[in-house]
Amino acid sequence: MATPQNSTGENGFCFAQTLNFSHPSPPPGEAGRTFDAPSRREPCGTPLSNGTASSGAPSPSDSCAEPLCSTNPGEEETQFGKGIKYVSAEGEELACGWGGFTPRCLQLFNTSKGILFFLCVASFLQGMTVNGFINTVITSIERRFDLRSYQSGLIASSYDIAACICLTFVSYFGGNGHKPQWLGWGVLVMGLGSLLFALPHFTTGRYEVHSAAEVGICGGNQSLPCAQAASSLSGYRFVFMLGQFLHGMGATPLYTLGVTYLDENVKTNYSPVYIAVFYTAAILGPAAGYLVGGMFLNIYTEIGREIDITPENTLWVGAWWIGFLGAGAASLLISIPILGYPQRLPGSQRYIVMRVSEAHQLKDGSHKKASDPDFGKTVKDLPRSVLLLLKNPTFIFLCLAGATEATLIAGMSTFGPKFLESQFSLSASEAATFFGYLVVPAGGGGTFLGGFLVNKFKLRCSGIIKLCLLCTVSSLLAIFIFFIHCPNMPMAGVTQMYEGSALPGGRLNLTAACNTKCDCLQETYSPVCGSDDIMYYSPCHAGCKKVSENLRNGKKVYHECSCVEKTVLPGPGDAEAGKCTSSCAKRPLLLFFMFVVILFTFLSSIPALTATLRCVSDRQRSFALGIQWIVVRTLGGIPGPIAFGSMIDKSCLLWQDQCGEQGSCYVYQNSAMSRYTLIAGLVYKVLGTTFFIVACLLYKPPPPELAPGSSDASENGNCDLQEHKPSLPAEEDI
Repeated sequence: MATPQNSTGENGFCFAQTLNFSHPSPPPGEAGRTFDAPSRREPCGTPLSNGTASSGAPSPSDSCAEPLCSTNPGEEETQFGKGIKYVSAEGEELACGWGGFTPRCLQLFNTSKGILFFLCVASFLQGMTVNGFINTVITSIERRFDLRSYQSGLIASSYDIAACICLTFVSYFGGNGHKPQWLGWGVLVMGLGSLLFALPHFTTGRYEVHSAAEVGICGGNQSLPCAQAASSLSGYRFVFMLGQFLHGMGATPLYTLGVTYLDENVKTNYSPVYIAVFYTAAILGPAAGYLVGGMFLNIYTEIGREIDITPENTLWVGAWWIGFLGAGAASLLISIPILGYPQRLPGSQRYIVMRVSEAHQLKDGSHKKASDPDFGKTVKDLPRSVLLLLKNPTFIFLCLAGATEATLIAGMSTFGPKFLESQFSLSASEAATFFGYLVVPAGGGGTFLGGFLVNKFKLRCSGIIKLCLLCTVSSLLAIFIFFIHCPNMPMAGVTQMYEGSALPGGRLNLTAACNTKCDCLQETYSPVCGSDDIMYYSPCHAGCKKVSENLRNGKKVYHECSCVEKTVLPGPGDAEAGKCTSSCAKRPLLLFFMFVVILFTFLSSIPALTATLRCVSDRQRSFALGIQWIVVRTLGGIPGPIAFGSMIDKSCLLWQDQCGEQGSCYVYQNSAMSRYTLIAGLVYKVLGTTFFIVACLLYKPPPPELAPGSSDASENGNCDLQEHKPSLPAEEDI
């Protein structure tokens, strides 16, 4: 006797698929008889997807008329017993589980809300790892493994390179295959990538740092042999790139198949909200990555080892690797429940029946090919699928607009913390935490608000594109804030001469009469802030001869600094370890408009994604998202970090010197950094605005007379069946 797999569909509905009722002891002559629906079922009389009213013959839309679950439970059990098993019209299994293991308790999660929860956790972990931890620890990895900004940009771009390679294959075959299986294995691969990314910490030697107390003060320098100072650790960038490559492979199904799986299993007007919740989790992930990663950077990378430098010291390297171990383990665990979901959720068939096409209409009518049920199931249809999308101008310009936005998002998310670190004279951990505070409300709130607005105003495809255009113009206006910047903190020998006069541009002169006898090493960079509010390259370059510890904050204080002038009495002054605190009056204004830019940039993300799903035929949705991600990553995600890294390198004032070899950048020129950011922002925002305008002008919706069910269509384009049946409260749950 078969046991019920699930007696009701999602939101309190019964299954819309064909029902097979196998009686435990059928009457003679009726063994094996199949009932398509209970005999007391009344015909619905509601317009179907082809615009015709149903007859007395049962159909998938009949479940809208009178739910089976509203019958008397006792009568149902008496008539059919307990031997009821629900299967789809094609006979596919709809139970949640792994192979033959489908325990009843798991069926509680076999709903759209259940899969939404697990996909949200997966996207949260992906965002926290790829866009949070990696961007937070960039400065620490550069310092620990002697990397330059363009090399760290290559590490960030490896994620997108992998995604581009895999997207066509995954979106085409996964779109017509078992989506949860693709999603689950992808999350598992992503977890392996996180574990690999942390591996260099365990395979390299201990991080040795010469503290300022030992070698930094005047006359206390020890010569550092070049053989020891020069490092071959930069070769580990290839391990980081491989880890990022696995991240890209694993996340590819998440934002293509995951989105379409949600879209296929909920009502059309609820789809933007479900997708917005999914993407909000993906945005909150980086925010959590910045905050948690910033906390880990306050822990020394060699845990348990005593060290006499603080996180404010630029030689400090935090425990960058902890987050990757945790995220990797969590990804491996979350992949298990995702692998257990069926190819289609119970009750999803009725949403397909109710769906109204908003696909762009091609002049030659070739868009109708994609409506063929057999289209897209073989490799032979791949070129035709690509051609159909390339002939859709709305889709093409939405892809190009997404690429321009992705360039800015990728560049700013990678180097945003470094921008704040330089502008406001912060430590790496403080900058990461600051940036996290910006991204949480602006990025997460903007993403959810975008989906909410589409649902609230029940926007059709053309209205959604206009909303994207409004958001892009708003962020374009806000980006002019980068006209202003915070001035560099004065630094002797870098931004000004030791006696206070201006230093010729592009020249360094770290030696002066006050520190000539100290024989200072340029390899030992450990900035201190003098009592005259001027920064110095190291205690030695400030001419300091004695050191003590500030009991109040634990920082080292240097005395008898011959280059530091006392503010009250003449004679040598004091200096404290770390950068001077910036007192930039423009900080609140700069942070506010950065918040506005992030908010409106992310506000357009879900509407743009929804417009992409609406302007192509249903059977091409997964593949369309795959092609869009290829365009977005090829033109935006990959060159974005590399271009921003190269521009930021151009604004460097002080490079690390390793026996003549150029290392990472110590000090940036704030005015140049703001200027380059403004130029990049204006170029890409103007392009994005142009692309959205063209997409809106070229969009051609289906004629009203050809729109399925258009006579009874609600404002958002769905067949509003609430007029024909009592409203079920559960259906209004999102």
